[in-house]
Amino acid sequence: MSLNETPSGERTHIGFFGVRNAGKSSLVNAVTGQDLAVVSDVKGTTTDPVKKAMELLPLGPVVIIDTPGFDDAGALGRERVKKTKEILNTCDIAVLVADAGKGLTDTDRELLVLIKERKIPCLIAWNKTDLSGTKPAPEGAAQVSSLTGAGIDALKERLARMIPEKKERKLAGDLVSAGDLCVLVCPMDESAPKGRLILPQQQTIRDLMDRGAVPVVCRDTELEIVLKKPGIAPALVITDSQAFRTVSDLVPDEIPLTSFSILMARYKGFLETAVKGISTLKDLKDGDRILMAEGCTHHRQCNDIGTVKIPRWLKSHTGKELVFETCSGNGFPEDLTPYRLVIHCGGCMLTENAVLARMRQAEKQEVPFTNYGIAIAFMTGALERSLRLFPALHSLLPEGAG
Repeated sequence: MSLNETPSGERTHIGFFGVRNAGKSSLVNAVTGQDLAVVSDVKGTTTDPVKKAMELLPLGPVVIIDTPGFDDAGALGRERVKKTKEILNTCDIAVLVADAGKGLTDTDRELLVLIKERKIPCLIAWNKTDLSGTKPAPEGAAQVSSLTGAGIDALKERLARMIPEKKERKLAGDLVSAGDLCVLVCPMDESAPKGRLILPQQQTIRDLMDRGAVPVVCRDTELEIVLKKPGIAPALVITDSQAFRTVSDLVPDEIPLTSFSILMARYKGFLETAVKGISTLKDLKDGDRILMAEGCTHHRQCNDIGTVKIPRWLKSHTGKELVFETCSGNGFPEDLTPYRLVIHCGGCMLTENAVLARMRQAEKQEVPFTNYGIAIAFMTGALERSLRLFPALHSLLPEGAG
């Protein structure tokens, strides 16, 4: 991903939902002006969610998602319905596409309940209005025809007005002042992507530059040299969590230190929950199951952080025989009760809604929820130090947090 692209997790996600043959795919194609989805008169043509990141005027950077029919039948149909529910958890806006000739079905009403439960802004698109014998549209619905294009521009204008106003969030820019020097420690081991920095590192650099701060980027192997350079007096050091132990030993205690993962947890809105959840590490028992959850689907290296390193460190730290399971991408178990703990990545590839939906699901099922950076900081004895920037969280720290 280039530095000038809007990351998927920062785009407005707009999902199109409805029953089979309501015209979802045709409407998606009409809204985007592209043939993103296969269109057919045969019910159930869309078998998996189809996503497209694009610039869509007047909406700006968006991800448009076409979903399978929510009334799909059979074993495969149940899987498609499950995927549709997963997509609902990622959406900023939901469009319920209804066939104007048939009116709202019981399945449509079920979808509306699910959307309302998730507090997602919703617009009903009353589709196929070009046909004769259409039923009166529900109050507030957008009357459209994907075939003739009628109402499509008005639909896009209404969607643009529905984009939620989000409070301005910062990764690190609010922690420093203009002109401050910030050292960013980015190890280049076998798991680092070739030829680029990972997304949280890119976003943090940009955020600091927007603040007028001066980011200095180095590997952990060069950090000691950097800190000894004349005139280098960092106002803040941010490290990849994997290097916490090395970096914590090298950076003087009076210099604020935290990690990209911890900053991302704050940015996505689940840092407090992650800090609360970490106390579970002290009470783990042999046989406890831990879910390692990631928002992206990257190629896993032999020394992968989520599937290899953290499980190895946890077994060593606790002295317990623990059982680890993993999930990635949009896949996330509906039933978390078999797990003693969920350890999530920073969530940079997920929308804020998606991460918070997972957090709330864990809270509802009374399963502790934390993240990679908090877990590593705790195990290396650096958690208290890494959270000094956020004094309101100190009362939540467990004993032995460092």
